[in-house]
Amino acid sequence: MTSRSKTSKLAATPTKLKLRKGDQVQVLSGKDRGQTGVIMRVLPKDDKVIVEGVNVAKKHQRQTQARIKGGIIDKDMPISASAVALICSKDGPTRVGYRINDDGTKTRICRKCGKEI
Repeated sequence: MTSRSKTSKLAATPTKLKLRKGDQVQVLSGKDRGQTGVIMRVLPKDDKVIVEGVNVAKKHQRQTQARIKGGIIDKDMPISASAVALICSKDGPTRVGYRINDDGTKTRICRKCGKEI
């Protein structure tokens, strides 16, 4: 008789993303490499972001009372947060760092030039 051990599914712990809604980002890899857009939504549990106009898929939508018109719509799909980089106004795509000010507040900075974002 063999005993099968239960495999525990570890819950995906949300990672601390340094990207925020409204940030201007550039895609670093994938089919949309080089495109820029604004982050519309951040999904920290999945480590993904939804960028406006990037990774667009066609979705067949049924006509309902809430949505009068049915048909094929364009839907922005999530993209991995590691595949995008924040755009600095001076240096272009860059990583994000943190600086703790004298008054104890934490601000995001550009890793290339050190300027506040």
